[in-house]
Formats: sequence, C-alpha cells, structure tokens
Amino acid sequence: MQVVRTPEDLRAVRQGLGPVGFVPTMGYLHEGHAALIRRARQENALAVVSIFVNPMQFGPTEDLARYPRDLDRDLRVCAEAGAQVVFTPDAGVMYPPGFSTQVSLTGVSEPLDGAARPGHFTGVATVVLKLLNLVQPDRAYFGEKDWQQLAVIRRMVADLNVPVQVVGVPTVRADSGLALSSRNSYLGAEQQARATVLSRALRAVQAAYAAGERDTARLEQAGLDVLATDPEVQPDYLAVVPPDLQRQPTVTPDSLNRVLVAARMFGVRLIDNLPLDPTDPVPAALPPGGPA
Repeated sequence: MQVVRTPEDLRAVRQGLGPVGFVPTMGYLHEGHAALIRRARQENALAVVSIFVNPMQFGPTEDLARYPRDLDRDLRVCAEAGAQVVFTPDAGVMYPPGFSTQVSLTGVSEPLDGAARPGHFTGVATVVLKLLNLVQPDRAYFGEKDWQQLAVIRRMVADLNVPVQVVGVPTVRADSGLALSSRNSYLGAEQQARATVLSRALRAVQAAYAAGERDTARLEQAGLDVLATDPEVQPDYLAVVPPDLQRQPTVTPDSLNRVLVAARMFGVRLIDNLPLDPTDPVPAALPPGGPA
C-alpha cells in the first residue's frame, strides 16, 4: 500500500491504471469505511482512499478541532481492507492561498441537514469534486448512512457531467442497531446503547407505514414519540421524504420514500436513515426527476 500526500504523487501512482475505485473519507475509520474499501477493491483494479478532515464542511460552532483523528490506525484499516493507495493531503494542499471557488447546489441540499447546517453541503460538494478531479476514478463509493450527502453528490455528478459512477453502500450497524459513525467515539458504551433510540425511531415509522399509515405527519410522529422516550435526545429533524428530499403531505408506495433522522445526544450530533418500506430497492443511479 502506498501513502501519498501531494496531487503530483497521486497522479504518478494513478497513471495508466484502471478501473479505479475511490473511497473519500475524513478518517477515524471503522467497519463502515472498511466495507466501502472492500467493495472498491472487489470491483476495480485499483482502490484509492483519501483521508482528509475537510474544514469547509464544518460550521463555526461545530467539532472541527476535536474531530477524532488517528492516521496510524486508519492506515492499518486501509491495508487490511485492501486499499492500494491512500491519499492524505493537508489543508494547504486542498485549499492553497487564494482559493476562492465553491460548489453550491439547490434542491436536494436545502432541506434537513442543509437547513440545520448552513454551508455544510457547499463544503462537501467542493471537496468531493476536487477529490474526484484529482483521483479521476471510474467509481466512487459512499455510505448510505449519509443519505442526503449521497443525494447531493449524485446530483452534482449528474449536473456537472463528472465521468464517475457513484455507488451507495448499505449502512453498517453494530449488533445493537446503532449505525456506525466516527462520532460514536465521543460516546461511552452506555451512551451508545441509549443512542439506539434513533434506529428504533426509524423502525417505528416503518411499522406505522406497514400498518397502513400514509399521512406524512402521523408517520413522523410515530418516530418522534420514540425519540421522546429518552430525555437526552434533542431532535434536529425526523422526516419522511421521497428521492428529491422534498417532504410531501402524504406518501405513495411508488415513491421510494426514506425516513431520515438527526438528533443530538450527550452533545454529539448523530444521523441515521432507513427506507420507509424495507422491501423497496435502493436505486443504484440517478432516476428521472431527482437523485436517489
């Protein structure tokens, strides 16, 4: 496995090789990241991972300074999962003096996390486009846990004609049902056990839908009622949305609806999501009318 830090070294390693699978990360890797890397390795001749804590996607009151970092551990995870190249640029490489370009989307970037974290998806889209231009992969792999991020990236790639296939990989969960996240490291064992209230809330919405409920507000209330059982939960949102992420008064069975939740517990912001109907297929690409 090669570790490179500059665009020039990355281009030298990438030269003439393909197909290339790419996994962009912010580090502090866990089994969810390892699943992305293994998928990239299985489906491509070369698997490239980037590790970069992107300052542009953090708000002024968010956790950039304390975001968990452990490069030695991350490199071990990469090697064990089959990565062949790891790109670890510093902020000065990604955003050199005079940097003044941003990628801003409307539509899928505006509700939910877009409203709760102003500027976040501009930072995400900008750094992902830069990384895609640097690596020039054939396929790029993203976890479905960050569902809105996946939708934003698919929209950007389609709108800007970026020649890459965006692959969503199912969320990896602990045995408890908690979605794996680098930020889970902020929580102790008992706190992580209590954080499973998020996935239980999502399943309550699924159960209400399976029982015949189609009113969006009542479906969402089924999940909010579960969140309310733990006084530590401070919800940002719990929303049932179609693929374009624009909430509708009622849901229809053919809309591939998703239920998404974001909440703070013990000072940590956690997100999760599930399909409203567990039997719905997950679109592999951008369908007509909006991102998957």
